[in-house]
Amino acid sequence: MKKSNYISRRNFLKRLGAGATTITAAAAVSACGSKSDKISASASTKREIPLDKMTYRTNHNNSDRVSILGYGCMRWPMIPNPSGHGEIVNQESVNRLIDFALEHGVNYFDTSPAYCQGYSEGATGEALSRYPREKYFIATKLSNFAPSTWSREGSIKMYHNSFKELRVDVIDYYLLHSIGNGGIETFNRRYVENGMIDYLMKEREAGRIRNLGFSFHGTKEVFDQVLAMHEQVHWDFVQIQLNYVDWRHASGANVNADYLYAELTKRNIPAIVMEPLLGGRLSNVPEHIMMRLKQQRPDESVASWAFRFAGSHENVLTVLSGMTYMEHLQDNLLTYSPLVPLNEQDYIFLEETAQLMLQYPTIPCNDCKYCMPCPYGIDIPGVLLHYNKCVNEGNVSRSSQDENYRKARRAFLIGYDRSVPRLRQADHCIGCAQCNEHCPQSIDIPAEMQRINNFVEQLKQQTL
Repeated sequence: MKKSNYISRRNFLKRLGAGATTITAAAAVSACGSKSDKISASASTKREIPLDKMTYRTNHNNSDRVSILGYGCMRWPMIPNPSGHGEIVNQESVNRLIDFALEHGVNYFDTSPAYCQGYSEGATGEALSRYPREKYFIATKLSNFAPSTWSREGSIKMYHNSFKELRVDVIDYYLLHSIGNGGIETFNRRYVENGMIDYLMKEREAGRIRNLGFSFHGTKEVFDQVLAMHEQVHWDFVQIQLNYVDWRHASGANVNADYLYAELTKRNIPAIVMEPLLGGRLSNVPEHIMMRLKQQRPDESVASWAFRFAGSHENVLTVLSGMTYMEHLQDNLLTYSPLVPLNEQDYIFLEETAQLMLQYPTIPCNDCKYCMPCPYGIDIPGVLLHYNKCVNEGNVSRSSQDENYRKARRAFLIGYDRSVPRLRQADHCIGCAQCNEHCPQSIDIPAEMQRINNFVEQLKQQTL
């Protein structure tokens, strides 16, 4: 691109106003991210966001100076497709968010061919291409989930298309996407038997990939086996799920984050953090937990505790957040401009908070949408997220003897019909289980659909 097409700092300051920026509410738009995330986690008081206080971490492998806040591009705002079929990314909103992020020091952007119905890479590339290439680091993934893309030809095609979509000649951080799903056999078919690891290592040698790593969801056995390839592959970084609940209390087949982090630190491999908010569940907490957090730091958001926890670990290079709305971005900028690391008492406090969170039996859905589309039209994330929301709000009362049963029953049923269209609700699940192999949290989705549907039918039939 010609230099004249870049956005200058002067134009930025004209657009944003000189000096620091003050938090304001953003316009509500549809998003490919979590419905629960639409409830803002912004700070309760207006505070100035400095332009030059972002905390940075240095990648000891290559001296990259990376912002501790990384932009996860899985949850860009969406608008109806003019063709009338589905949705597309709202490019104007993406441009505005990326402009604001870059001006306030964010320089790491993480995307994938699988995000936002396949539109994320193109939208991210279009927004970033207006800036000099040295102003940002771009991360994307070999998201060859479907067996049809496991072939060498299919995987290489996906790899080359990422360069085209992102409008770059070099990818700074390239990941094998979500290893662990399906066990080591699936990993071998996706990356080893087709020669893709060897191919990507050669691409790194040629300079088209600067750092090669993987993102992980799965069992300890798979993690250990893939990490053992370090001497052969030399993993430059690894992306793990880390937050103050998963640190010691990971759900399902997932591995506690303290183990993952310790193994990477032993090998001097930088960690990149995903899901610091557990798919929004650590920003939309039950009221008494919210009050507990706000009592400690009344001027800061509930979400800021989770981001401070993730960023306080020294081997973390950056913490990814899927910031759909401007208020999410602004709040996280406040947390990391600069980061105030946790002290020993804070760690104890958050472990106690995690223990309280475990008393709420939410389903570990992070709204990644890897399970979608459902061949039978079910809005799987919508169903699970509504259930979780009602659990946190105390609206999953199972006995008509409970004092608040009438209120909870009404709230659950009305909210269910409002958030999930009737034809896309859990009762349409036939149990085909095609979704299960794609779920990074190892949720038995058909079983949960049946359980939720049985609960809904029970509520409908209950005579009050």
